[in-house]
Amino acid sequence: MKKIMVFGTFDMIHAGHEDLFRQARALAEEPYLIVSIARDSVAARYRGFSPRHHESERLARVAAHPLVDEAVPGDELGYITHIMTAGPDIIALGYDQGGEYVKDLEKDLREAGMHTRVVRLSAFRPEVYKTSKLI
Repeated sequence: MKKIMVFGTFDMIHAGHEDLFRQARALAEEPYLIVSIARDSVAARYRGFSPRHHESERLARVAAHPLVDEAVPGDELGYITHIMTAGPDIIALGYDQGGEYVKDLEKDLREAGMHTRVVRLSAFRPEVYKTSKLI
């Protein structure tokens, strides 16, 4: 079994997110998909506005999705602690993910003694399936 971790706010789950889950699962023969849900304060800081749904609602919705094996809340400060706790073999980043943690992710993983592979997933119809366009 290979642990694969993805990250997001997941204010809603749409076909683009489901494709992200499928692509991430396809990275291993026996995948175990862990989805990290952005904390409300982090999502507001990163996106410039608060999520429409509280983090507990988003966490429960993602945890119930059939393609997801485990949903975990992200860290309030930083990001490496909950990644170390989850211990993923692979981190799969969405096509549009960037910002504070992505830039130094591989370096920070190495410094934490982790040998996690980081991959970038492909977009799935981003002109249609992007939360900001669907709300």
